[in-house]
Amino acid sequence: MSDLGKIDRDFFDEHIYPYLGADRDDELLGPKHGVDFGVIELGSIASRTESDDAIELGDQVVALATDPLSLLPELGFERAAWFAFHVVMSDVAVSGLRPTHLAVDFNLPPEITDEEFATVWQTFDREAKKLGVSVVTGHTARYSGCQYPWVGGATTLAVGEKENLVRPDGARPGDTVLVTKGPGVETAGFLVTLFEDRIDLPEGTIADAKERFYDMSPVEDALVAAEAGPVTAMHDATECGIHGALVEMARSAGVRFDVSHDDVPILPGVLEACEFFDIDPWASTTEGTLVLTVASEGAEDVLAAFDDAGIPAAEMGTVREGEGVYVDGDRIEHPDVDPSWQVFAELSGERE
Repeated sequence: MSDLGKIDRDFFDEHIYPYLGADRDDELLGPKHGVDFGVIELGSIASRTESDDAIELGDQVVALATDPLSLLPELGFERAAWFAFHVVMSDVAVSGLRPTHLAVDFNLPPEITDEEFATVWQTFDREAKKLGVSVVTGHTARYSGCQYPWVGGATTLAVGEKENLVRPDGARPGDTVLVTKGPGVETAGFLVTLFEDRIDLPEGTIADAKERFYDMSPVEDALVAAEAGPVTAMHDATECGIHGALVEMARSAGVRFDVSHDDVPILPGVLEACEFFDIDPWASTTEGTLVLTVASEGAEDVLAAFDDAGIPAAEMGTVREGEGVYVDGDRIEHPDVDPSWQVFAELSGERE
């Protein structure tokens, strides 16, 4: 297991995957390393109208994902809560189904005030209403020993029709690889916002990087793409960034990705921030960036939908027979450890 960040594939295969409880027939997609969500099959469900006529809704599924909850008071509680909410929505949004339900567990440090928590919860409520998400259960308490930023966890569900589900392992030879927003979005938006007083960059560059903060959600990206065209797989490029997401997608589908960095959008302030922190933007977390594969005949439709929604996006490459990820002909491996974790740990330690 790595010292910081998610467990690697070897640890998962040895210690997690063999021990997954009972086998159930309704499990359509179970845990896999690098896969964002699981799926439960509900079967055919009927709804009744006021006239008592049954309407067949088709085969229904539930996509669900669980993530830790993090709150950094230094961001301000409204901004910290916005980020926490969208992180827990992201993994289920890439199923192609709209998030519908949320269960939240807050294990809060004793020092959080009632007013601060009210800001957090009202922000969750506001963002949930925007997406049509209902909070269905949860747990909230202060506990000795709990401390920022890790303050609990959440499970997000998306209920929808099976035919609309986008599987994480669905990339097929001939598909087109697309990417939104580009590399290093979170590295710039998060680290620069959090440690602005420690950053020696021009004021304009710092302002550009801080503007990336509210780009750190791929939820709209995923919903726009799923609505627009024949999407075959999606992955949010969190830990280990775009390179990590590409390797995980290709590995899970058993295919080869041939891609290039050339046309990928680079948002203002990103490269300068990554250079300042001595971070490879392609291997660093970029919450808000979506990597997806689309049947080639629908790629232009998806790109047009992104453009209409004001989401920067571009074609990155092609899916082929084979295995591995090749950038401009050179094979890349999974970064394994996200470089931003060490930077965050070092700067947080200096502040203390």
